Amino acid sequence: MKVSIIKYNAGNVQSVLFALERIGINATVTDDISILKSSDKIIFPGVGEASSAMQYLKEKKLDEVIVNLKQPVLGICLGMQLMCKSSEEGNTECLGIFDNNIKLFSGDVKVPQIGWNNIYDLKTNLYKNVNEKEYMYFVHSYYAELSEHTIAKTNYGLEYSSSLRNNNFYGAQFHPEKSSKAGQTILENFIKL
Repeated sequence: MKVSIIKYNAGNVQSVLFALERIGINATVTDDISILKSSDKIIFPGVGEASSAMQYLKEKKLDEVIVNLKQPVLGICLGMQLMCKSSEEGNTECLGIFDNNIKLFSGDVKVPQIGWNNIYDLKTNLYKNVNEKEYMYFVHSYYAELSEHTIAKTNYGLEYSSSLRNNNFYGAQFHPEKSSKAGQTILENFIKL
């Protein structure tokens, strides 16, 4: 199986590579369009800032490639946010795969949210054998609103989408690669989709 991780200037790529190795998958980190198009599965990770990340995707024409991919794609953290309509971070127009806007946490919560929080209302085979209210590891200041694409929710001062799906596109706000056994199960489920 050919698994590719999209290379762009926002990454936490090493921990994703290690997590995949633990489940027997050797992934390629690439921004080569032909390799991406011919991959069986694609992971779109990200730790960074939305507007500069989108700028890089546009410069490399990866924005056009990503939205037209037909195989399963998993966006993680910033990767998921970039797959939404827009982000308040840098007032950024994003890829528009998910009909969600990304907003800055406000109110009485500490920003960024760093650490373990639970996910619930789990839907789709991405969450097969994952317990309701399972704890996942989060690091983020911005969140995706709830929408018809929501397949998992989390509460941090308000209820938001911690996971999204639209056709072959999946997103996780949390880091499955850093979320212990349950995160590993999610990565295994993604590989089996």
